[in-house]
Amino acid sequence: MELLHAGLDIGSTTAKAVVLDGHDRILFCSYARHFADIRAAVERLAAEIKERFSGARLTLAMAGSGALDIARGMGIQFTQEQIACAASITHFLHGVDVSIELGGEDSKITFFGKNGAEQRMNETCAGGTGAFIDQMATLFGTDAAGLNELAKGCRTIYPVASRCGVFAKTDVQALLNDGASKADIAASIFQAIVNQTVSGLACGRRISGRVALLGGPLFFLSELRARFADTLRLSPDKCIFPQNPHLFVAMGAAISANDHDSMDAGLLQQKAKRFFVSGADKHHAICGPLFKNDAELVSFRERHSLCRASRA
Repeated sequence: MELLHAGLDIGSTTAKAVVLDGHDRILFCSYARHFADIRAAVERLAAEIKERFSGARLTLAMAGSGALDIARGMGIQFTQEQIACAASITHFLHGVDVSIELGGEDSKITFFGKNGAEQRMNETCAGGTGAFIDQMATLFGTDAAGLNELAKGCRTIYPVASRCGVFAKTDVQALLNDGASKADIAASIFQAIVNQTVSGLACGRRISGRVALLGGPLFFLSELRARFADTLRLSPDKCIFPQNPHLFVAMGAAISANDHDSMDAGLLQQKAKRFFVSGADKHHAICGPLFKNDAELVSFRERHSLCRASRA
């Protein structure tokens, strides 16, 4: 029986899964938004893997901002997402000098060199990420794909703030009021993301050589890739856009699981169900109701009413 290798990437907005065979070929992959329902996303992925590979043995690791507690609770190896992505780049790509990966609520830059990799990652924030694109798209009554189509007709790039969605909306609304075309504004939003990523993470270090563009936003949005290539002055041979760039973290997790104990594919689904059911029960047992009865509520109000500030 061939041993398979699975990786799950549970991010801030999407859930990804990859199953590789012994020759690193993708046998199964999944990419979908989880809409903050991580439990349903993990259980769905576990069920799909069980159905597709029933009776197979596989190693498994998880990565992503939403996976740490789940991996620990399920007794599954956890790999930090940037480490997983770097492992995937090293394994599947050759001659990459810099990688730029955009996620739902974070962005990363990795510089590869003779002395190892230097990795930089912002904290969880919508600024300059996929969530920022979603916020901006709502101003035009469309989605990220619609914003990308608008940007294809761009002629002028305007300055737009990207560190905070509130500031960006102010700039975008002002441009709309001044009569700027939606195509120009859409492209300017993508340019703002480029500026935020380069200035916030590169911090003055030059991004040169062969640059890999990874992550969901860069996979689905051609105009965002174009803004990066134009800003960094990347020629076609220097701009690396591999197959499945939105799955590189999950692929890296699968690779990192190679040397760990294997399990039956059906056991993954059992672990997921057991964790979420027991976790929910444990959560309720710890938290409990704020007030067990009306008397406790009355006592709470009386106690806190003694702390009122005096009025003149």
